[in-house]
Amino acid sequence: MRDILAGLTAWYDRDVPFALATIVRTWKSSPRAPGAAMAVSQSGEVIGSVSGGCVEGALYETALEVLADGRSRTDVFRVTDDDAFGVGLTCGGTIEVFVQRVDRTSFPQFVELADRIREGNPVAVVTDTSAEYPTRHCVLSRHEQFGDLSIARDDVADVKRGLDSGDSAVYVVEVPGRANSTRTLMVEVFVPLPRMYIFGAIDFAAALCRLGAFAGYHVTVIDARPVFATPARFPDADDIVVMWPHKFLESAPIDRRTVIAVLTHDEKFDLPLLERALRSHAAYIGAMGSRPTHERRVKALRERGLSTADLARLHSPIGLDLGAQTPEETAVSILAEMMKTIRGSTGGELRLLSGPIHRPSIAVGAGPREHTVCTLPGGPDEPIECNLQ
Repeated sequence: MRDILAGLTAWYDRDVPFALATIVRTWKSSPRAPGAAMAVSQSGEVIGSVSGGCVEGALYETALEVLADGRSRTDVFRVTDDDAFGVGLTCGGTIEVFVQRVDRTSFPQFVELADRIREGNPVAVVTDTSAEYPTRHCVLSRHEQFGDLSIARDDVADVKRGLDSGDSAVYVVEVPGRANSTRTLMVEVFVPLPRMYIFGAIDFAAALCRLGAFAGYHVTVIDARPVFATPARFPDADDIVVMWPHKFLESAPIDRRTVIAVLTHDEKFDLPLLERALRSHAAYIGAMGSRPTHERRVKALRERGLSTADLARLHSPIGLDLGAQTPEETAVSILAEMMKTIRGSTGGELRLLSGPIHRPSIAVGAGPREHTVCTLPGGPDEPIECNLQ
């Protein structure tokens, strides 16, 4: 939903009802992950995608039905050899999509949810997908929770733990007081965009900045030279910091989704910077330079006390072998290597490989999870109203 949030907010602000289709679960190969969303407005305008074009036509019809009667629906799209090019997924997977009507009456918490996502505050929205109508929601942040959905205390705690990892989930919980009765809760977790730190205000950095922003990173360009680190040179950067690189890393937030590209290729900047970067939890660390430059760096970093394991995390010379020559092509090769590292993939040509095309990330632990939580009535697991602190 984050990708289409601006459009959704514009509709909501104008009091235009819309149907929101969200992927709840996937099996085998799927073009989009859980959480991907498509929306259809009352006037028939469409934004977003859940399958890259495979099932959008069928979902559009479902969305119009939901807009007409207000009743939520769950559609499952799958494929077999016989109907691969019919209404289904030509990729061979299966997706479950939940479609709900959103307006000021059905989802009054939408404004608070959108505000927190835009502000970069971790937040989760829990939606009961079991009942057709009314669809009930609960929005949880670290210190707040509001909505009209009852959730057991243990489940609330589990959702809040997901705010640290960015994990979305599907819960199947027992309904208190009703034997053999369950309900399904869709939990969408929104965390701040992953960070990309680019060191060195050069033309290669400008190209990588554009691609990084396009790929969904919060991009920061850092350089100690104020004449080069300017908004005019880096219009796509979210932040531009004039500071010695290693000083910046002393206080900059770094987590297991952070990627670092060192493009300065100047030892007085690189060595203290790389020493700190390689001791961090960053998901990717790459440095520009020739092979002889890399060998000198490794020797100097060993002298600074870095271990073989630390140095093995350094991607240098930076980027994949794509034959890149221009700054733009080089940026593609760097971003491709970042993706390869974070996803734990081979970087090889898909036509020469076997197995699933779409695989979850293994480096950053931010992929969707699915589990079952059974909540028994009474005792410490007794459901609580979501607006309680």
